[in-house]
Amino acid sequence: MPTLGDTSDLSSSDERGLGDRIARELYRDPDYLDDPVLAEYVQGIWEPLLAAARKRGDLSPELSQRFAWEIMLGRDRTVNAFALPGGYLGVHLGLIAVVSNRDELASVLGHELSHVTQRHIARLMAKQGQQAPWMIGAMILGALAASKSADAGNALIVGGQAVAAQNQLNFSRDMEREADRVGFGVMTEAGFEAQGFVSMFGKLQQASRLNDNGAYPYLRSHPLTTERIADMQSRQGLATPGSAKAELTLEHALVAARARVLSNTDVDALRAWQFEAGSASLGTQAAPRQAGVWYGAALAASQLRDFDQARIYLERLHGLVAGDASAARLARLLQAEIALRAGDAGGAQTALNTGSNPANATSQAGTPGQAPATGRPELLLAAQIALQAGPGGQADAASGTGGAALAAVALRLQTWVAAHPRDAQAWQLLSSVQGAQHQTLRALRADAETQVARLDYAAALDRFKAAQAFSRQRASGQGGATGGVSASQAAADHIDASIIDTRQRQVELLLKEQTLDR
Repeated sequence: MPTLGDTSDLSSSDERGLGDRIARELYRDPDYLDDPVLAEYVQGIWEPLLAAARKRGDLSPELSQRFAWEIMLGRDRTVNAFALPGGYLGVHLGLIAVVSNRDELASVLGHELSHVTQRHIARLMAKQGQQAPWMIGAMILGALAASKSADAGNALIVGGQAVAAQNQLNFSRDMEREADRVGFGVMTEAGFEAQGFVSMFGKLQQASRLNDNGAYPYLRSHPLTTERIADMQSRQGLATPGSAKAELTLEHALVAARARVLSNTDVDALRAWQFEAGSASLGTQAAPRQAGVWYGAALAASQLRDFDQARIYLERLHGLVAGDASAARLARLLQAEIALRAGDAGGAQTALNTGSNPANATSQAGTPGQAPATGRPELLLAAQIALQAGPGGQADAASGTGGAALAAVALRLQTWVAAHPRDAQAWQLLSSVQGAQHQTLRALRADAETQVARLDYAAALDRFKAAQAFSRQRASGQGGATGGVSASQAAADHIDASIIDTRQRQVELLLKEQTLDR
């Protein structure tokens, strides 16, 4: 049982509070990245793992409800992933770039998930009961910062006691073995191949033989032993038989290329992608390898604002992925992203509305009865396209009604945030869309909810107060029942103002709790 022998004095609510405090600082880190395409891919692996942990009984109903269970991506080239208190999991883009398939990534996520479900973090913290929670939080943040800057890390690791506690936070060998066993069971029950665990160990073992050049912090925080490797190899034979070797898929090749480009946007690195795309030997490589290079080159060219060259790479990419629905979708999203960056809102909208082949984009645009895409990447791109086009812009050309695209995307965003209230980027785009529609009160409220999603309750409270002030000013300017505002609009404003008042009181309580925890 997950809690058997758990003598931790740290309750699940205290652990979640500590995790929130750390997550709030990570949201402010310039390296924090909410990339919809990468986040969706990782989430597609994370959700089955959570479901399998619940089914197995590893994840109790209390922890399932109380913890965040959120993936946080970091724009870092190092191969690393780390579990944080309260169900937060950090993943560096370097890890996504180096794994060969979904199964290898699932092995890492399953291992880290098991550290949380088995309460390893809380049990380790119980060993340093003398440490105040704020000091433990500062120490963890310092350990993360130290991977980028030793000075920054030392500044955040406060005092000699916290330095000693840092060493104790490294999971014990018993906990590592337990996370291996539980994580292996979780990932295989979730439908991933057992070979992924073994091949990931193989990558780490090879890095260990090369004396670890600093690009593998995961290896240092999770040191391999021959016992751990042998255990996973023996367990592979007990798992349900699957493919002998998981092949690199087109979809994963594109995701890995995206992770590599976004983790290093230096000009020289971006030009290196274009150089690789021009290599004469590229045509002899396997299709996934070629597709990854074309995808990375197109994204790199757009980062350099060389849009003509980016379109050339895109055409070659479309030809390779035409028979693979998942990869074709990623290519289409990249096409829309590049068109949007080039200022072509109409072209971006066309890319979203059609298949992956740009040759038939014009003929298929605006097909009656075509269902809009409902994925998060499509939704957020559609919002950005509508904002760039503006009322009566290219995105509204088919309907001929000004603001139709803004109204449609606002409705979709409202539906989305109702189901995903912690999606800060969606709230921020909703605020911008409502502002473009001159719905100032709703825009202020959405801006406040953006800060709530980022756990910055002080900033959220400031925005809620601004919304209340605007509401009072507007009401006093109405001159009673009308004053230039329709009765229906006045009723809508009253409902919005009531929601804002309620949310303000709730956030005030959250801010008090946050202040007391410091």
